[in-house]
Amino acid sequence: MRVIQSKAFKADNAWGALDIANMNGITTRLHWTDQPYKWHINDGEEVFVVLDGVVEMRFKDDGMEQSTLLNVGDIFYASVGTEHVAHPVGEARILVIEQEGSV
Repeated sequence: MRVIQSKAFKADNAWGALDIANMNGITTRLHWTDQPYKWHINDGEEVFVVLDGVVEMRFKDDGMEQSTLLNVGDIFYASVGTEHVAHPVGEARILVIEQEGSV
């Protein structure tokens, strides 16, 4: 049993993470960041939930760059092969569920 106060979590560096669970190779991690990530494609599917802050999610659809603004409670689902990058607006805390070892 574990209770995590996500608003209290702050990593030492951008995209630092608190490992919450690994369920048969699917990880759940709480990330803190105030900097963009990098363009990437995950090895599998990814669920990205904004818990605190605002994140501009940029992604490519048929080679065309698009973006959407994610607020608290919003969820971004990246299917296999979806190239994307997260740009926080200030500080953000994000719950990420993905295959273990994914980028």
